[in-house]
Amino acid sequence: MPLDLDFVRSQFPALAGEWAYMDNAGGSQVLRRVADRVSDYLLTSNVQTGASYAPSQRSLQRVSQTRDAFARFMNCDPGEVLEGPNTTILLRFLSEAMTGRLQPGDEIILTNIDHEANIGPWLRHEARGVTIKWWRCDPETFELDLDDLRILMTERTKLVCVTHASNILGTINPIPEIAKIVHSVDADLVVDAVAYAPHRAIDVKGLGADYYVFSVYKVFGPHHAVMYGRRDKLEALDNIYHYFFDKARVPHKLEPGNINYEAAWGSIGAVDYVEELGQREGAAEGRAAVEAGFAAIAEHERTLSERLMDFLLSRNSVRVIGRTSTAVEDRVSTLSFTVGEESSKRIVEAVDAAKVGIRFGDFYARRIVEEHGLMARDGVVRVSMIHYNTLEEVDRLIAALEPNL
Repeated sequence: MPLDLDFVRSQFPALAGEWAYMDNAGGSQVLRRVADRVSDYLLTSNVQTGASYAPSQRSLQRVSQTRDAFARFMNCDPGEVLEGPNTTILLRFLSEAMTGRLQPGDEIILTNIDHEANIGPWLRHEARGVTIKWWRCDPETFELDLDDLRILMTERTKLVCVTHASNILGTINPIPEIAKIVHSVDADLVVDAVAYAPHRAIDVKGLGADYYVFSVYKVFGPHHAVMYGRRDKLEALDNIYHYFFDKARVPHKLEPGNINYEAAWGSIGAVDYVEELGQREGAAEGRAAVEAGFAAIAEHERTLSERLMDFLLSRNSVRVIGRTSTAVEDRVSTLSFTVGEESSKRIVEAVDAAKVGIRFGDFYARRIVEEHGLMARDGVVRVSMIHYNTLEEVDRLIAALEPNL
């Protein structure tokens, strides 16, 4: 059955306005139920957790339910879920907590297609004598070659950091295959899933990732983020909180300061929403509903991507940056392109008049943009669609783009 767009769009109050939002990789619109939960927490249970009195116990219970919800969302245990303000901060926390494990002469492998959030924190270890290696994409196809990774791996490799889906290319990387290569030398795999999480069901156990992180504000929720870490891996990390936190006290030893309680409680609404989509498709509640909800999301987004990709490929002046396939297994609905020697800024500003929100630039994946000579054009034009977008909105975008390509 096709996704019920009337129901979907009714859940996002901002969509009742004039604008078509196609800058969703920067941040999605927020569900009404998420905003209601944030308000409810602040107005009815805004006390510190951990005390003996009843309101404090209620607050603790509510905040704890966030880990239960995202355990269903990612297929892991609640005790393996960390929370924080955004992916950038959580990866910095993780990097700091790995200090004791990374010794001079150890190796970290990074890619040049990642968002800087999954690069910058790891580069800091270079000053301590850790060797940084670069797994670079093909300059023509922008693809990562698994054989190149195999060549880079040695017995000194401790960590490989890679994105699940590029926030510029939209390409879905083969995380299970990457995990097998990484684990063959007992290294750990850190996956940035910010650009993947709004589009596909996540199964961290099936993926084989050791750490897996994304921001909830890209997944219909508030400014909040979650990270999965394998329990044994988390227990082995350094404590980055107060000195009296036991080394095995996870996840709290890796969450310095309090998490944002109202954002945590509100974030559950995003998980509930995906589950409701799955139940409307006939799935049972819980994990099965999450998977069914994302299956419906993926198929609708494929139709959006196909419509826009067909148009872009019909224009001789356009270069699509990344894969041209719109198959569900190949890419998410984030498409980037350049137009000859034209400024991407000019293209985007011409579209603004049609009240369609897209964007230009490097999107903090600056290394791939710089290394491939795209900064001279003000970066790329990026259209990042999500399941609440419609084919009519895509046609509106195409009409606005056409005279400028």
